[in-house]
Order: sequence, then structure tokens, then C-alpha cells
Amino acid sequence: MGYSDQRFNVNLSILFTELPLLERPAAAAKAGFSAVELWWPWVDAPTPEQSELDALKKAIEDAGVRLVGLNFYAGQLPGPDRGALSIPGEESEKFRANLAVAADFAQSLGCTALNALYGNRVEGVDPATQDELALENLVLAAREADRVGAILLIEALNKPESPRCPIVSAPKAIEVVDQVNAATGLGNAKFLMDLYHLSMNGEDLPSVIEQYAAKTGHVQIADNPGRGAPGTGSLPLEDLLDQLAKAGYEGWVGLEYKAGDRPSAEAFDWLPAEARAAR
Repeated sequence: MGYSDQRFNVNLSILFTELPLLERPAAAAKAGFSAVELWWPWVDAPTPEQSELDALKKAIEDAGVRLVGLNFYAGQLPGPDRGALSIPGEESEKFRANLAVAADFAQSLGCTALNALYGNRVEGVDPATQDELALENLVLAAREADRVGAILLIEALNKPESPRCPIVSAPKAIEVVDQVNAATGLGNAKFLMDLYHLSMNGEDLPSVIEQYAAKTGHVQIADNPGRGAPGTGSLPLEDLLDQLAKAGYEGWVGLEYKAGDRPSAEAFDWLPAEARAAR
């Protein structure tokens, strides 16, 4: 097994960011990839103009790549925010306004995975109140994802870099996944297993894979330390992905790492060119 047996996609919100958004799909295709994913691209606009949505859709289609993952609106990302769905008031309303827009955009491109980032704790707000709001919004998101034939992803971030986010372990993310599935009866909420975040938390990655591969809907990778490309840190990513495959995971592996001080096109030398296009 090994990297050549995986289905990789490029996260265009962290790689190729030296280029304008509409040029990134073609750049990923030129680098040999046939699939991409995105954070919500319009951080200030949960409901952008249709012309902006159409332009991005055309850029993806013209590049000949497939969109395999998309975040719902999550606030300023990258930036201080870690999601919007648990934030009372305006941010929660923005999240709800975005649900149909993001789901329809995903459906228009055949994308079947939508990621809903939980959000930070808010000073002066009871955590139980935030969690109640979060579950309400996640139920709405799961139903919207189901409407377009997609799964809803719940991601665990890492505590060192996201100290105010309550979803900073695999067990906690799985707990939320189970709560959403119990509330909707749809069964379409899944775990987004980001091996970089989990390693930053000091979690036992082989154990996480063993326990939760069956509930995992998407995987993301970066090496640690540094959040760089595989081989720039010390994580045994090839072995971990092999373990995931042996555990039955057949989904996408998102490349969500930083290129460092080189152009993004040069940050894939760890992956043979013939292994980049999904088979």
C-alpha cells in the first residue's frame, strides 16, 4: 500500500493561496490533481451574489477538477474564528442563511461532503446555551446536507491553536456526531478526521483510527510539527493512511497543509505525479 493507493484532493483555501481564488482550481489541475476542497471562500458573505458562485463553479468545471468537500460559512477562516454555528446572534443567523446556499452550490458540482465548524466559546455565555444552539444548527445542517445527497462533517480541531473551541478531541467530535444522528434519524453526520489536529492534541492516532474509522466521512492531513507537507515533520502519515484503508476507509484524503516559503506547486514532491489524479 502507501500514498499511491490513496485518493487525494487539494484544499484550495490553504494551498495555492498565492493565486486569486478563481485561478486555484486550474493550478491544482496543472499540478496533477483531479479533486479539490474548499473552506467557505467568502468569509464576509454567507450569501454571496449568484455571479460570484457561478464564477467559482465555472472555474472548477473549466479546470476539470471535482469539488469533493466544502465548508459551510464559518466566520473569519483563516483568522480568529473557528466556526459560527455555536455563536449566538448574528453569526448563528449567518450560518443558517448560508445553509441552502452552500448546499445548492455543492450539489451543482456533485460535492457530497459539507463541513460544519462548531465555533469558539463566547465569554459571558453559558456553554450549555451554546451547545443547545449548536445542536439546533447542526440538525438544520444535517437536513440540508441530506436534501442534496451529502454527508455532514464534524471536525475536531486542536487545543493549542484553538483554545476556545470545545471540539478538540476525537471522542468529543464523535459525541457530537452521535448527538446529531440521534436528533435527526438521518445517520448522515460523520467524523472529519484531521490527523494534524489530532496529533497536536497528543491523541493516539492508531487508536483513534481503530475506534472511529467506521464513523469517518473525510480525512485531512498535514505533518507535525509545522503543519507542512508530509515528510516535513515526524508523523508517520503513510502508515496511518494505510491503517485507515485497512480499517475500511475508502474516502478522500484532503491535503490541508502549508506550502511554506515555496510556491504551492512545489509542495507536492512527496507524492509521485502519477498518484495525484484520483483513480
